[in-house]
Amino acid sequence: MMNTKSIGPFIKILASIIFILSIFSCKNIDQKHIKKIEKNFGLYEDESDSIAVELKLSEFNNWKELLERTEQIVCNDSVPKITIENDSVIKRVYLRNPCLKGLSCILIREKNIIEIHNDTINKSYENFYALDSLENVLRRDIENNGKYPKFSDSPDKLLIYISYDEDGVAKLPQILSRLTEALENVTNRSDLKIWLSRKFPVPPPPPPANLNTNPDGW
Repeated sequence: MMNTKSIGPFIKILASIIFILSIFSCKNIDQKHIKKIEKNFGLYEDESDSIAVELKLSEFNNWKELLERTEQIVCNDSVPKITIENDSVIKRVYLRNPCLKGLSCILIREKNIIEIHNDTINKSYENFYALDSLENVLRRDIENNGKYPKFSDSPDKLLIYISYDEDGVAKLPQILSRLTEALENVTNRSDLKIWLSRKFPVPPPPPPANLNTNPDGW
């Protein structure tokens, strides 16, 4: 007959083992239930991810290198893609930069452009806004539909330019995250057109008229 004194420690050890195994089992069950939400932005309905080439931001030293690689991809008939991820969401942002090889310029109406340069938003080089105003700026253009001539003709024509002077590669994931979040708050559309761009100098205003000039030319 087993001694009751030896049974006590055995039961305690067995209970501890069962308790530890149950904890690991619960953790494994919880991990299996956690599945990240996947979202795509800028991918058109008739396209698939197979046309995309991933831009791994850690491979670029500066904004110029990133732009050069972006253009190289689009000029090879592919779409550059940047993936941003956190504990719950995977966002894939497909960039719609055009291939500029052999082109001197592309004519786009300023009213169809929202530019974000160094985390400052501007519209037609007239109105400048802090990044906190991004959702309101997007809403105004997306919902305008040609009503007011200073804003976008339609969501289909709206372009978002993103450019930086310094540290742009490091800041890009955050601005893309904020931009896509603002878009989701404004519309259920995900076909946002985002271009990575260089900052172009603002054209100087025309010289003021000489009020002392005689209307007859003397």
